Amino acid sequence: MKTQNIFIISDSSGATAQTLAQTTASQFPNIKAEIRRFPFIQTSSILKGILNLALTKQAMIFHTLVSTDLSQMVVTFCKENGIYDFDCIQTPMKLLSGATGESPAHVPGLIHDLNENYFERISAIEFAVENDDGKNPKGLLGADIVLLGVSRTSKTPLSLYLANQNQRVANLPIGPDLHIPEELNQVKKDRIFGLLNTPEKLSKIRKQRMLSYGLNADTPYSDTKNIRVELDYAKKLYRKIGCLTINVANKSIEETATIILESLNLDTTTFED
Repeated sequence: MKTQNIFIISDSSGATAQTLAQTTASQFPNIKAEIRRFPFIQTSSILKGILNLALTKQAMIFHTLVSTDLSQMVVTFCKENGIYDFDCIQTPMKLLSGATGESPAHVPGLIHDLNENYFERISAIEFAVENDDGKNPKGLLGADIVLLGVSRTSKTPLSLYLANQNQRVANLPIGPDLHIPEELNQVKKDRIFGLLNTPEKLSKIRKQRMLSYGLNADTPYSDTKNIRVELDYAKKLYRKIGCLTINVANKSIEETATIILESLNLDTTTFED
């Protein structure tokens, strides 16, 4: 398998460029991408050292440098030395400037400023933690989104991901032997989302979880027959509530979150493909 070095150079965290690089590399299964991130680069001397290292490694470069001088330094160096590079920020800034007639501030890290949106996101994350796994039934009444699902249907990671989108999320485990709090009946159905998975995938996930605890993987908890009973119960409950149902079996957390966010103002639909 061929290895390709990829350098992420940013005057902030570099998360944007890294996501883009990882998404791109994932489309090349026969290439092993060695991704290395260089965040908070704001001086030409440090940048020069990284560029020289990139030349040695024959690394391609994804960069998000809002400083025009530093960005041009990367572009010039790469052009002179035959290195592939992709500017993830200067080109979009030029497009937005052309469309609006406004000039960019060229100040690193503005997206992370401690503004009102930032504190709302922190509040949403704290809410998700406080209302995880049904431990605070009254929190259902203050949630923007309520997630229902049997064990291991990604309720917690999905809650935290949505919280990062400034959504106040509560999640509730369900099952034939679990109590449904009265508060759920007071939540509007278009704010409730029922999660499903296939018995086979849930069994595999649950077995792996048991093994991680040093326990026997083959238990009633991971038995597909018992899981089918749980899922049948969940489906009946979702139909009774009239909430949107999403089968997460072949969906990433991001895909599931997108379905939820896009559906908040739409009619109830079932996504079980």
